[in-house]
Amino acid sequence: MSSSYHPMLNVAIKAARAAGAIINRAALDVEAVRVTAKQTNDFVTEIDHAAEAAIIETLKTAYPGHGIRAEESGEQPGKGREKDHVWVIDPLDGTTNFIHGFPVYCVSIALMVGNRIEQAVVYDPTRNDLFCATRGRGAYLNERRIRVAKRTALRDCLLSTGFPFRPGDAFQTYMQMLGEVMPKVAGVRRPGSAALDLAYVAAGFSDGFFEMGLSPWDVAAGALLVTEAGGLIGNFTGEPDFLEQKECVAANPKIYGQLVALTGKYSKFASAGDKAAVRQARAAARKTVGKPAAEPEAAPDTEDPAERE
Repeated sequence: MSSSYHPMLNVAIKAARAAGAIINRAALDVEAVRVTAKQTNDFVTEIDHAAEAAIIETLKTAYPGHGIRAEESGEQPGKGREKDHVWVIDPLDGTTNFIHGFPVYCVSIALMVGNRIEQAVVYDPTRNDLFCATRGRGAYLNERRIRVAKRTALRDCLLSTGFPFRPGDAFQTYMQMLGEVMPKVAGVRRPGSAALDLAYVAAGFSDGFFEMGLSPWDVAAGALLVTEAGGLIGNFTGEPDFLEQKECVAANPKIYGQLVALTGKYSKFASAGDKAAVRQARAAARKTVGKPAAEPEAAPDTEDPAERE
């Protein structure tokens, strides 16, 4: 914790580190961790629950009137004069990575006051990396000020994303969008933790991020990190009111507009014309895939038939 940080941010940092300690202990013997499936490919562990309980206890001890919106335990309304203060919590973003021992996961905690995110912490316990921000005071990694990357050409950019993985996710739409984005950039990565992806955009480690199917606890803290680091974040059409819309694009201001130009027609809020164009392109691609490959043109026959086997 730092004396220069906002008091509420310091409490969030304390909560994130408490959760991180639980996660790191469990990671020493991840095979022993009990895992259950919320739905196909969507897992929760006893560590998610234990980490979330530690976070909530720390926050509620300091601020008993604040509300809670947590991935595993749901919502607890606030009380009294501070009932509009709500902590948005993902105790272990990247659970699938965690249970496989793949070291890309984090703790994500954000404080919303009304409709605005005011405090944010994303803590990577495997690297002891602490990303944090207070609205209007900048974003930091381990007490060092961070800024988004300065690249201006999409072709030079490294982007991160997340694949659809639950039943009902718009897999074909996503693959179509990914197929349009990939040839236009230097590379696309899929680490598996949206909160950490956004923290990396804020720190300039990647140039942009896009994903669909996200919940508020996946992106709330990361969103403030990005904006306080000088970036932009919104839905696929570029609108800033994205938190509940299950689609997200983030990048530095120069790249953001270029990325939105690619993702916009895949948004649930796209125009009817754009949606029709996406459907037509998908149908055309299916027909092309379904066609038998054209036979190669025969080469001129110059061989003596008597020499053939």
